[in-house]
Amino acid sequence: MQTKENALNTLLKQGLLPLFFYENPEVSLQIVKTLYQAGIRTLEYTNRGPAALENFRFLKKELTVLYPDLHLGIGTIKTTEEAEAFIEAGADYIVCPIVNPAVGDLTHKAGLLWIPGCFTPTEIHVAQQHQAALIKIFPANVLGPGYVASIKELFAGQLFIPTGGVEIDLDNISTWFKSGVCAVGMGSKLISKDILDNRDYPKLEKLTQQAIEIVKKARK
Repeated sequence: MQTKENALNTLLKQGLLPLFFYENPEVSLQIVKTLYQAGIRTLEYTNRGPAALENFRFLKKELTVLYPDLHLGIGTIKTTEEAEAFIEAGADYIVCPIVNPAVGDLTHKAGLLWIPGCFTPTEIHVAQQHQAALIKIFPANVLGPGYVASIKELFAGQLFIPTGGVEIDLDNISTWFKSGVCAVGMGSKLISKDILDNRDYPKLEKLTQQAIEIVKKARK
């Protein structure tokens, strides 16, 4: 069984959190397999469509056997009802676009890592009051690395991960790490609609390997 500490340490070590949703469960599985083959050991499936819960159950069933060392989190969780459903489905951690303390309390009670999304210093403070070990800066494309650099001293020791505005580019990713983040989230810039619709798994594997290498360089 994955633990809160285990999930966090795997994400910190990887430094990159791929995230995606796709309606087709078999394609979703193949995407995860491709990410794993490229070196990914933790990723976020997002609760972005009616098929998300059933797809997630399917993925967990398959992946638990295939890759027992893979952490599969669920994102875009806004309510306790959603959190309960995905925790029951086997989510290894819960990622949110907002701060809902009730979701945080429920996730902690289940012994899982809670990653709330914050936009303002007040939201970050609320998340800290509810023991958020890692906070998602969202939408990061609006806030930018300068925002993280300017507020990190207010929240010394707090771990941050931006989602949105992160590109497969050394300058971009280096700027984020220099601003004080511990990892970066990457959705459509990595797992694009084109890759999903065209089942372009070789392209995804190549891009993922490239992104992993860029993260390594950026952190040196």
